[in-house]
Amino acid sequence: MALKTAAFGAVYLVSNADPGVVSLFRESFAASNAIAGSTGLVRDALTDGPLPTLPRDSSAEVTRTVLAGLREAVAILRERAPDEVENYRSVVLAAVDEVAKASRGVHPREAEMIDRVRNSLA
Repeated sequence: MALKTAAFGAVYLVSNADPGVVSLFRESFAASNAIAGSTGLVRDALTDGPLPTLPRDSSAEVTRTVLAGLREAVAILRERAPDEVENYRSVVLAAVDEVAKASRGVHPREAEMIDRVRNSLA
């Protein structure tokens, strides 16, 4: 569940970097397409079971929790399935990129959050 929570959390962070009610639908659809296109163990981890629940604390706390979760997810994969690390990184980055592009192009706040996600996946 850690991989799924971190991935969906990253999508949430980018989506909320430039919020908008209309764009929320487009962004959710864009992210789900990227995740649905994943393969192997990563696909199983991201598509099986219920949707994850993110913390409901302050936005700063949610950001810290999600970025730490991404680092944890990569560490878990390095230990248990090292050949899936790049697959996970690619899927998460594709999902957040698609979310950012889904409505009016990539906003600077979205680009900044994508950079933070990318750094957490390193």
